[in-house]
Amino acid sequence: MKHKNEVFSSRKLFSYVLIGLVMCLGLICIYFGSSFGPGLPRADDQGGGDDGTDPVFGGFVPRDDDDFDNLFEDQEHNPDVPKSIPVCDMQFSELIPCLDRNVIYQLKLKLNLTLMEHYERHCPPPHRRFNCLIPPPIGYKVPIRWPASRDEVWKANIPHTHLAEEKSDQNWMVVNGDKINFPGGGTHFHDGADKYIAALARMLKFPADKLNNGGNIRNILDVGCGVASFGAYLLRLNIIAMSLAPNDVHENQIQFALERGIPSTLGVLGTKRLPYPSRSFELVHCSRCRIDWIQRDGILLLELDRLLRPGGYFVYSSPEAYAHDEANRRIWTAMSDLLKRMCWRIISKRDQTVIWAKPLSNSCYLKRDPATQPPLCSSSDDPDASWNIPMKACITPYSSKMHKERSSGLVPWPQRLTTAPPRLEEIGISSDEYQKDMDIWHLRVIEYWKQMKSVTQRNSFRNIIDMKSNLGGFAAALKDKDVWVMNVAPINESSKLKIIYDRGLIGTVHDWCESFSTYPRTYDLLHAWSVFSDIEECGCSTEDLLIEMDRMLRPYGFVIIRDKPFVVNYIRKFLSALQWDDWLSEVEPRVDALTTGEERVLIARKKLWEEDNTGTLLKTSRFIKKVKNPSL
Repeated sequence: MKHKNEVFSSRKLFSYVLIGLVMCLGLICIYFGSSFGPGLPRADDQGGGDDGTDPVFGGFVPRDDDDFDNLFEDQEHNPDVPKSIPVCDMQFSELIPCLDRNVIYQLKLKLNLTLMEHYERHCPPPHRRFNCLIPPPIGYKVPIRWPASRDEVWKANIPHTHLAEEKSDQNWMVVNGDKINFPGGGTHFHDGADKYIAALARMLKFPADKLNNGGNIRNILDVGCGVASFGAYLLRLNIIAMSLAPNDVHENQIQFALERGIPSTLGVLGTKRLPYPSRSFELVHCSRCRIDWIQRDGILLLELDRLLRPGGYFVYSSPEAYAHDEANRRIWTAMSDLLKRMCWRIISKRDQTVIWAKPLSNSCYLKRDPATQPPLCSSSDDPDASWNIPMKACITPYSSKMHKERSSGLVPWPQRLTTAPPRLEEIGISSDEYQKDMDIWHLRVIEYWKQMKSVTQRNSFRNIIDMKSNLGGFAAALKDKDVWVMNVAPINESSKLKIIYDRGLIGTVHDWCESFSTYPRTYDLLHAWSVFSDIEECGCSTEDLLIEMDRMLRPYGFVIIRDKPFVVNYIRKFLSALQWDDWLSEVEPRVDALTTGEERVLIARKKLWEEDNTGTLLKTSRFIKKVKNPSL
C-alpha cells in the first residue's frame, strides 16, 4: 500500500510539473504574441511608418470559429477584446485608406498618371492598416438634415473653401458665415441645375419637359459630378443618379455631396471597369468632366457603352461640342467618328450640349465590316464582372433576348421597384422567390424601426448602406422614407447587383475585407446582414471591419448587425472600445424563410465626441447598456 501511494504521489507531482510547464509556455507565447504579432498597439505607442506619417499600423489577427468559445468570458479576462482603441492623429480626420495618396508614396507604386491609376483603389497591406479611430474635425456639428442639407452644410464639418473660390463664377458653392451654401450651379449650368435639366428634357422632346420621361428614365450616371448639384435636382423627378468623381485636386467634392445627402461615390474612369454591372443606366451625363474620351481606342466610351441600357443616352456638355478652334474641332471629329463606329447616333445638339443614343439592338453591329474597330467583345467576356476587372476596348453586344426585344424589358418607375425584373432568370431566381424576399424584408425593416423609434427623429436617416444587399429587399422596404441606399453586393454575390439596378436602385460591388471608397462620417445607417460571418469565413478581421464601420458612420448614426449569436456577442464586447454611447438593443428576431440558422439582431449607436473648452476632443467611453425587447 505504501509503495502504491509513493507511485501515486510521484505521478501526481509529475502531473503538476507538466501542467506548470505548459502554463509557462502558454504565458511566454502570449507575451511574445502580443509584443511582436499584429494587433492593436498600446495606448502609449507612438506608432508610425518609415516616414513617421502614419498613426498606427497593424492588423487584427483573424480567428477561426473555435476561438469564439473563449469570448464569452468577461472582458477583463479576455485580452482579445481591447478596452480601448487608439485615436488617429487629427491630420487623418478625412482618411480614405484605399484612396490615400500617402500609401502610393510609401509603397513606391509605379503608376501611370496619364491613365489616372493614382486615383484608383490601392489598399494598404494588412500590416500597414490604420488601426485607430478617425476623429472628427474640431468644431464638428451634427449634420444639417435633409432636405435642408441640399442647400447648406456646416463649414466646420468640411473645412474646405478652395472650391468656393475656384468656382466662384459658376455657383457651385458659397461660403456664408459658419455654413457653406449650394446655389445649384455647375460648370455648364451657372443659372441652376433645375433649368439645365429641363433644357435637356426639351432636347429629348420628353413630355412636360420632365427628364424622367414618364418613369422610363430612372438610373443616371453623372461622371465628374463636382458637388453633385445635377444629381440633387434630379431627385424631385424621381430620378436617382450615381454621382461619380475622383479624390482629385477638386478637394472633397464627393464629401460635400454626401454631407448634403446626395447619392454619390468616389471613383474614376481609369484602367478598371467601374464597379457596376452592364445595362445599369438609362443615361450617362458629362458636364465638362475633363475626360479624354478618345484615348486608348475609345476605351472609356466603351465602358459607358457597357453600362448603358438599350437606347440609352450620353449627354455631353463640353467645349468640344460647340467650340470652333482647331484643337476642339480635332477632338470633336475624332470623337464623332469613334461613336459612329460604335453605332451611336446624335439625336440632339443645341448650344454647348450634344446627346447621343446607343442602339436598341445588335443589328448595326452585325452590319459593320468585320475589320471595323472597335471590335465586339468575345462571347466569353462577362459584361457584369466589375471588381478589379480591366477595361476592354470592345463593344459589349446585347443578349439574344435584349436584341430580339430591342429593350431592357423594364417597366417605368415606380412600378419597377416591385415588378420582377427580366434578368432574374439569369441568376436562377424565380418570381415567387423574389416576391417572398421582398415581403420578408418589408417585415424585417418594420421591426428594425420599432427598435430604434425611441431614440430617432423623423429626419435621423438620409444616407444608408446595405452592406449585403442580396436582391435589394432592404432598400425597397424603405421606399416611403426620405432616404437613399447604397446597395453593396459582396464580390461573391456580384451577379445580384444587376437586379438592384433593374429595380431602379443603385449600388456597387465591394470586398468588405477592404476599406470602402468613401470619406469618414458620410453615412447615417449601416445594415450588415451576415456580413461578419462571411468575412470570417474568408479569413478577414471582424475588428478591422468594426473600425471601418466607425470611420464611415456619422455621429449619432446607427449600425444594424444581423448575424450568428456568437458573432453578435463578440461584436458587443467591442462597442465600449469604439467609444459608442450607452444605447444598444439586442434581440432574437423571428424566424423567416431567409433565416439559415440561429440569429441575433444588434442595433447600436455611435456618439458625438465631446470637446473641452480648448477645443480638444475628449476620449470618453461610456457603459453600454443592453436593452432587450422580445417583441421583435
